[in-house]
Amino acid sequence: MKRQVPLIITFVVGTILVVSVFFPPVERMGEDFSLFFDIIAVFAFFLGGGNLVRIHGNRLYKQQKDWGFSLVTLLGFFLMLAAGLFKIGNPSGITGDVTATGSLFQTLYYRIFFPLSSTMYALLAFYVASASYRAFRAKNREATILLISAFIILLGRTPLGTYATGWIPESFSLLQIPNLAIWIMSSPNLAGQRAIMIGIALGVISMSLRLILGVERTYLGVDNE
Repeated sequence: MKRQVPLIITFVVGTILVVSVFFPPVERMGEDFSLFFDIIAVFAFFLGGGNLVRIHGNRLYKQQKDWGFSLVTLLGFFLMLAAGLFKIGNPSGITGDVTATGSLFQTLYYRIFFPLSSTMYALLAFYVASASYRAFRAKNREATILLISAFIILLGRTPLGTYATGWIPESFSLLQIPNLAIWIMSSPNLAGQRAIMIGIALGVISMSLRLILGVERTYLGVDNE
């Protein structure tokens, strides 16, 4: 029964959600199941928060390696949680918007979380640039095309591209680097993106069918049989 009940629920809910897209009489039922999904997702936040406290609390209690980071994580978590739940410093009180100007939650977000996120993105940009330098070596024909395309796009996003090819007559405006960069992004690049999106959609459909039909059971914590 521990396996049969979740499988039956998955089959019924999945089938109704699919059918509700094509048959309007069942559309209302599909919306109700989507609402249930949102309610269940709320409990996932509680589980996630509890798991974070358990893991970092255990690391802090045992004084494991880098336990100071766990202390900072727990302090930040509880501080943001208290600021959001009790709306500390909110001009409108407990009934006001948690993101109101002057609230502690907004101050913590813009003074601490926002700069830290910007720092993380800056580090990510550095590593992306480093990886691009290694990937864009003209080792073969495909790598050369990729290198030239990337160079045109990077140049087309800067004023230097406009200054370098601004003298080209309007009748040959496609040869101007900014227009060439736009063409690369809207034609070859978009074709590649659509192929990837189609592949992802086919993968999602395949996995959904496996879940609905009970072939995929790893979400129950057991291997497929």
